[in-house]
Amino acid sequence: MKKVVLTNILCCLFFQCWLDECLKSVWEQDFKQTMELSIFNDASKDGSAEIIAKWKIKLEDAGVPVIVGSNDSAQPRGVGFAKNQAIMQSSGTYLCFLDSDDVMMPQRVRLQYEAAIQHPNSIVGCRVRRVPPESTERYTRWINNLTEEQLLTQVFTSHGPTVIMPTWFCSREWFYHVGKFDEGGKGVPEDLLFFYKHLQKGGEVLRVNHCLLLYRYHPQAATHSVLEETIWNHRVKFLEDRVLSSWMSFTIWNAGKQGRNCVCVYTCICINKQYISF
Repeated sequence: MKKVVLTNILCCLFFQCWLDECLKSVWEQDFKQTMELSIFNDASKDGSAEIIAKWKIKLEDAGVPVIVGSNDSAQPRGVGFAKNQAIMQSSGTYLCFLDSDDVMMPQRVRLQYEAAIQHPNSIVGCRVRRVPPESTERYTRWINNLTEEQLLTQVFTSHGPTVIMPTWFCSREWFYHVGKFDEGGKGVPEDLLFFYKHLQKGGEVLRVNHCLLLYRYHPQAATHSVLEETIWNHRVKFLEDRVLSSWMSFTIWNAGKQGRNCVCVYTCICINKQYISF
C-alpha cells in the first residue's frame, strides 16, 4: 500500500446546505500524489451523513480514500474535538484543513504542499475570497494583504491568527509536536490557542499568495460562539508571556480603544497574580 502523502481534514456540523460544494472541491484537486479525506461528523442530525456517503463513493472511485468517523451522541463535542478525531483516524504525512462551509480552489493542496515541504515547522495559509463579498471587508483585506514580516508582528492584534484556520496546511509531525487542539467545546477559540502554542514552539507562519479558498460568512459559524472577553484574555496573556514579562515597565500612548482594553485586561491579570494591588 502506498504511503498517504496528504490528508484533507474536514469536520461537519449542521452545514448540509454547503457540504456538496465543499466535497466537490476535494474531488477537483489537481494534486497528483496520494491523498485521502478524513471526515468527522460531530453529531449532525441533518442530511450530512447521506451527502458524505454519496461523495465517499465518488471520491474513492477517483482514488481518494475516505475515512468517516462520527460522534453519535445527542450533543456536539466541539470543533477542537472533531478536528483531533479526524486527524487521529487518518494517516497522511501532511494535513490540509477545510471547513464544511468553505470551498477549495483546484490548486490549493498542490501549492500549499509545495510550500510546506520547504518549511516543515510551519503553518501555511493562503489568500481567500469572502462570500458574501461585502461581509467583513476590513478583516478580509487584513487576511490577504499582510506582508511576510507582518504575519509574525501582527499576531497580537484583535483579528486572531494571521493565517486563518480554514486555510491551514501543516505536517502531521509538526501538529503533534505542537499538541492537539483544545477540546473545551463551544466558546473555546481552539484555533487561536493552537496558533499561540505553535509560535511558542518556534513555528513559522507562511502564506501562499494566491486565492485558494472561498471563505463563507454566515451567522451559524462556530467563531460567533466565542466571546470577545475570552479572546481578550488569551491575547493579553500571550502578549504578557511573549513580550511584557521581559520588560521592567511600558507605556501605552494614544492607542485608543484597543490600548484601553489592553490596560484593563492586563491590570486584572496582574491583580489576580498579585503583581499589583490597590
